[in-house]
Amino acid sequence: MGELGINLPGLVVQLFNVALILIILRLLLYKPILGLLDRRSIRIKESLEAAERAQTESARSEEQVKKILTEARQEGQSLINQAAEMGERVKDEARDKAKEEGEALITRARSEIGRERDEAVEKVRREFSSLAILAAEKVIDTELDEKRHRKLIDSVLEESLTSTEEEE
Repeated sequence: MGELGINLPGLVVQLFNVALILIILRLLLYKPILGLLDRRSIRIKESLEAAERAQTESARSEEQVKKILTEARQEGQSLINQAAEMGERVKDEARDKAKEEGEALITRARSEIGRERDEAVEKVRREFSSLAILAAEKVIDTELDEKRHRKLIDSVLEESLTSTEEEE
C-alpha cells in the first residue's frame, strides 16, 4: 500500500478518528437533533389536529348560532304578530265602547230633549190657557169660571196637539 501512497497506520488512525467523531456526533448531536425534530413533528401534528378540532367546533358553533338566530327571529316575529293582534283587539274594543257610549249619550240626549219639549209644551199650554181666560174675561168683561174654562181650553189644546203630531 505504500506504493499507492497510503500510509496504513495513518489510515487506521484516521478511520478510528472518523468513527470516533461519528459516534460522538451521533451521541451528542444526532440523537438530540432527531429527538428535537420528532418532538417538533409531534407538536405540529397536535397543532394541526387542534386546528381541525377548532374548525369543526367553530362550524358546529356557527350552525348553533344560526339556529338560535333563526329561532329568535321567529320568536320575535311571533311577538310582533301577537302585539299587532292585541293592538287590533284593543282598538276594536275601544271603538265598540266608544260607539256604545255615543249611542247611550244620544239616547239620553233624545230623552232629555223629549222631556224638555214636553215641559215646554205644558208650560205654553198653561200660559195659553191663562191668556185665553184673561182675553175672554176682557172680552166679556166679566169673570168666568176659571176651572171650567181651563178644562175646556186644555181639551182643545190636547186635540190640536194630537192632530199636529199625527200630521208630522
